[in-house]
Parts: sequence; structure tokens; C-alpha cells
Amino acid sequence: MGLPPGYAIRPATAEDLPLLPAIERGAARLFAPFDAGETEDVDVSADLALTSAALAAGRLWVAVFGTRVVGFALATIIDGEAHLHEMDVLPDHGRRGLGRALVAALRRWTVARGLPAITLSTRQDVPFNGPFYVRLGFTVAADEQLTPGLRRLRRQEQRRGLDMSRRAIMRLALPRAS
Repeated sequence: MGLPPGYAIRPATAEDLPLLPAIERGAARLFAPFDAGETEDVDVSADLALTSAALAAGRLWVAVFGTRVVGFALATIIDGEAHLHEMDVLPDHGRRGLGRALVAALRRWTVARGLPAITLSTRQDVPFNGPFYVRLGFTVAADEQLTPGLRRLRRQEQRRGLDMSRRAIMRLALPRAS
């Protein structure tokens, strides 16, 4: 299933980087009704080194409507697996398949590099969030299945004030490229 007319996914450019924080803040509004005093989940503007490294490594994609950037996905590598560090789409452009298309771009990148899986950390208590990833084939990883890097990530999230009882690490196993 393709994207609606006018929409596309492409690799990010350096010119896109200043646009990402506003997209992140816009998308965060969708989570406001479910927040219970948690701190911001991720702040791409606060970690320019991470964002720049993802851009340089080809691990940052944007969703565009015409020439306007309306969403993005940023991946890292944790313990030899791709990790969806952040994905946001502006609410006015939601429900058009952009999130699915951004994950598909990450999936292609991951398979092409022979990495075995994509992981992510997400809220499970938000009706449009956890189930979205389940529909894409992700499953919740049990604590004993977490790699050392994913355990470190959980500790970092907890130190940032996130409610770990509402979050889960999810994993999507992928076929190896031939």
C-alpha cells in the first residue's frame, strides 16, 4: 500500500535537522492526554551529536508532503541491532501511512546491512502506539531477553523520569539479506 499523493519518504539532509524539534513537539501533543507527569520522552534538539551521527550514517529519514518535512525516524544501533530511537509525524499528517513507511525505510536499511532485528522502546498504555507496532510485527521483549544495551536504555529512561510500568521494549526479527 503506497502513500497518498504528495507524500514521500526520503533520507534526511542537513537542512532537515533544524525542523525535527518542532515535529517532535507537535507529535508529543498526541500523548498529552495519557501523560501522568512524565518528562519528555526524547528531545532530538538536545542531542545534536546523536542526530548528526544518524544523519551521517544514513539512519535518519524524513516524511515529506511536497517539500515540507512532516515526520521523521531516527535509528541507532544497540548491541548489533537497529534501534528505532525516535519516530514522529505531525498530527495534521497522521493516519496516512507515514509511520508505517518510515518503519519500512528503517527495515530496508536494517536488512541491507544484515542486522538481525529492529528494537524500540515505547509506551504500551497509549491505544494508538503499542498496537501500531504490533501490527507491523513487533513483539514485546521479556526482561530476560533484553541485551545489555537495552537494559542500559531502560535505566536511562527511568532516570529521565519515565514510568517504566507503562513502557516496553519491542523487537522485530528480520530475515538476513542474501
